[in-house]
Order: sequence, then structure tokens, then C-alpha cells
Amino acid sequence: MSTVLDILGTAMMTAGTGFLLMAAFAFWRLPDLLSRLHALTKADTAGVALIVCGAACMTSGIAAVLSLVLCGVLVALSGATTGHLIAQASLEDEERA
Repeated sequence: MSTVLDILGTAMMTAGTGFLLMAAFAFWRLPDLLSRLHALTKADTAGVALIVCGAACMTSGIAAVLSLVLCGVLVALSGATTGHLIAQASLEDEERA
């Protein structure tokens, strides 16, 4: 059972890393701020969630799993909040101009 969880954890963390790389590539390639924020926040949240799930599969203690889940929730909340605040500030700047 441990081997299956290790393989599943490694696959999830690899997929999460792929999502984060796609987010970085989208941030680099997309033309405007709002499309960059959209791609970045979605892929970033999915990537971190996959990495947290993969790492939780590979740990052996409930305290470590709870720490991972807390970190994942905080990253998801802060990423969404920051993206919203940046988009709101950008739209307010456009209205003033």
C-alpha cells in the first residue's frame, strides 16, 4: 500500500508542478493584466492543491497532513484575494484615466 501511495503522491506532485509551470508560462505570454491574473490564479491554486494532496499521500502523520492542508488553504485564499485586489486596482486606474 505504501508503494501505491508513493506513486500516487509523486504523480500528483508532478502534475501540480506542471500546473505551476503553465501558470508561469501564461504569465509570461498573455497580453494584458486581467488575462494574466486569471490564468495565474487558477493554475496556481490547482497546482498547489495537487502538490498538497501528493505530499499528504507521502506523509505518515496526521499533524503533517493538517499542516499541509492549512498551507494549501492559506495559499488558495491569499492567491484569490491578491488577484482580486490587483484587478480592482487596475480597473480603478483605468476609470481615472
